[in-house]
Amino acid sequence: MILSRKFVSDYIDLSDNLSIKQIAEDMTSVGNEYDSACKLIDCTNLTIGEVIKCENHPDSDHLHVCKVDIKTEVLDIVCGASNVRKGLKVIVAKVGAKLQGGDIKASVIRGQKSNGMLCSMEELGLDSKFLKEEDKNGICELPSEAPIGEDPIKYLNLDDEVIDFELTANRGDLLSVLGLSYELGAIYDKKVKDIDLSYKTIDESILDQFSVDVETDKCKLFLAKKVKNLKIEESPDFIKNRLIACGIRPINNVVDISNYVMLETGQPLHFYDADRLGNKLIVRMANDNEVLTTLDNVERTLDSSDIVIATPNASVGLAGVMGGLTTEVENDTKNIIIESAIFDSVSVRKTSKKILRSEASNRFEKGLDPNRTYMAIERCCNLLSKYANGSVLSDTVVYDKTVAKDKVINITEKNINDVLGTSISIEEIVKVFDKLGFSTTKSKDKITVTVPTRRLDINIKEDLIEEVGRIYGINNIKGKLPKLNIKCGTYDKTTRELRNKLVDLGLNEVLTQIFINDKEAHLYTNDSFETVKLLDPLSIEKNALRYTLIPSLMKVYNYNKVHNIKDISIFELAKGFYLKDNKYGEDYKLCSLMTGQYFMNVGSNLKIDFYVVKGIVEELLDYLGYKTRYSFVVDNIPKEFHPGMSASIVLQGKEIGIIGRLHPSISKEDVFVFEINLDKLLLNKVSTLKYKEIPKYLGMEKDVAFIVDKNITNKNIVDVIKKAGGRLLTNIEVFDIYEGDKIDASKKSIAYNLKFEDPTKTLTDEEVMNVFNKIINEVESKLNAKVRNGE
Repeated sequence: MILSRKFVSDYIDLSDNLSIKQIAEDMTSVGNEYDSACKLIDCTNLTIGEVIKCENHPDSDHLHVCKVDIKTEVLDIVCGASNVRKGLKVIVAKVGAKLQGGDIKASVIRGQKSNGMLCSMEELGLDSKFLKEEDKNGICELPSEAPIGEDPIKYLNLDDEVIDFELTANRGDLLSVLGLSYELGAIYDKKVKDIDLSYKTIDESILDQFSVDVETDKCKLFLAKKVKNLKIEESPDFIKNRLIACGIRPINNVVDISNYVMLETGQPLHFYDADRLGNKLIVRMANDNEVLTTLDNVERTLDSSDIVIATPNASVGLAGVMGGLTTEVENDTKNIIIESAIFDSVSVRKTSKKILRSEASNRFEKGLDPNRTYMAIERCCNLLSKYANGSVLSDTVVYDKTVAKDKVINITEKNINDVLGTSISIEEIVKVFDKLGFSTTKSKDKITVTVPTRRLDINIKEDLIEEVGRIYGINNIKGKLPKLNIKCGTYDKTTRELRNKLVDLGLNEVLTQIFINDKEAHLYTNDSFETVKLLDPLSIEKNALRYTLIPSLMKVYNYNKVHNIKDISIFELAKGFYLKDNKYGEDYKLCSLMTGQYFMNVGSNLKIDFYVVKGIVEELLDYLGYKTRYSFVVDNIPKEFHPGMSASIVLQGKEIGIIGRLHPSISKEDVFVFEINLDKLLLNKVSTLKYKEIPKYLGMEKDVAFIVDKNITNKNIVDVIKKAGGRLLTNIEVFDIYEGDKIDASKKSIAYNLKFEDPTKTLTDEEVMNVFNKIINEVESKLNAKVRNGE
């Protein structure tokens, strides 16, 4: 929304000592940020001059040598405009003037001195869309009565200042000059002037000539009035200049009045040529594939989600977005029907996204005040009777299903001060509400506040507290430390420890977007859930929220693969989202992807396989205190995982994650991932970690390889080894897996390194061998295994 200082000054008295920059900063201090604050035409050293002599340049076929009287002196100026001539009043940029295109300097053009420049409006910085054709093709021609030596910008009433605000979505009331006036009135403690709604009607009623039928609940309010015998011509300068300042192109007095009132009140309006319209309007939902040609002469194909304004024969407008071409107000229009209405904001937004975003649709989307809807149509009649010589018919066609009542909210001084951390007195609080234009009544410590309908954003007492904080002034609220009993949590601490541990293990953290394509949402999981889809996605590839983090890490992997990076060890800590039983939920997850070589130390790398990744998972779970409580179970494996190199991670009988190699159909490379649901994991409490002393006595290590059936898992073997090894067996590590022509095709070989220690003494070979042989015997007898010899 662009604020014009001259426009807003019609309704509130602003001190001349306030600069436009200061007004912008003061508005920012109450929560209304701005993009720019400047003069409408920011040029210096301009004056009105008269061309008293104009001759062709002796060395050019298009230049002219002019003598220009600027009252204080006569300037020699070389000009290339085709419309320059003797007797013309012009805008002169003197030497030293600063224009949009640069500074004006004295120069010599093809042997002729030029001490200034004759300007077009475009050269002064006015956008070409605001200019007439004659202004685009030459210098600005001022009226013959323009006073020589005066400021041309003031003479043209373009000496305005503007602020371009970046408003928040909830402040639809500020999309109007009146709304901005109330906001400035609250800041500077000024009263807003009433708008002139007076006009005379003729002895003829619209109710006898015109009717409106509303056939959809998407229209809550529809007003119609009729104005006859209009004289369409150029708008008065004050209307044109205010529209230009607010970024809207002037067209003619009738069309400009509709835009002027929209800017003034915030209520979009539409004018229909009454003679082309007929005597009845119908508000309904469009039919699928219904066609409407809009004012921009584009044929639009509609559907049943669009609201249309129609006659009994055809649609004539797209509600809240754009009118139809067949009932457009043209230069020969004499009679019009004025529409002022409120349409469903969601429907208008959906339609405008498909068709066209406009000043009108922007206001409908934010919501409108029903009282302003009535005000706007009355204001239109006021201006049309004044500046278009219109005759207004009596009465108004009204369809109204709105509840236009002021909101009453009770609040106390304590409510406000407890939230803001202040000690504002009840008198100061009431003063703030008075500045905002809210009426109040006091009863002991309770304040009853009546909020006018123009403030759609205020509904509960917390909204009133925000208003007090804004207008009282954030800078006036003294900071102080909170007095709270804060109990240190463990969840964030655990995730930080996980992050640090993974970095210590040589993995790199990545941060990815939570948005994915909805077709990816159910990949890499067998869980039952509904995908959380976005109502307004950035693109089709980002139209849903992810459930598992694996698709996001796969995108990182593919990006690195394209850039020829083969060794990847990454992880992410983030949320997954789901919809179950009509309830939205989210889980905090840890996900990792590894492929290529795993860095061990300088000059030593290890090819990443299932057991490397499994070792990292074990290291993490042991570190968190879950040692001996988890297991890896070959069950419930998603189809995107390799069936022979994947497992579910189970903690105390409950699945908390997945680990494994991706299926060759997903990636031909050896890509391994694991994902753990941290919310499920951290529900399981761990006791305080106990530290044991580093052994004083040397241990002993033994290697053994077992040939077993392929259906025997590593866990089956480890469980038997642990039970047989007893207290002397302190560590088990897999260091080799073999399948090949040296053993039976139905068999595999798994080699283990076993470590034996006794904290009280140094073990003898005999003691170790007794336990070692027992382990071999148990594995052979219980798992039908054989010890593999050194072939």
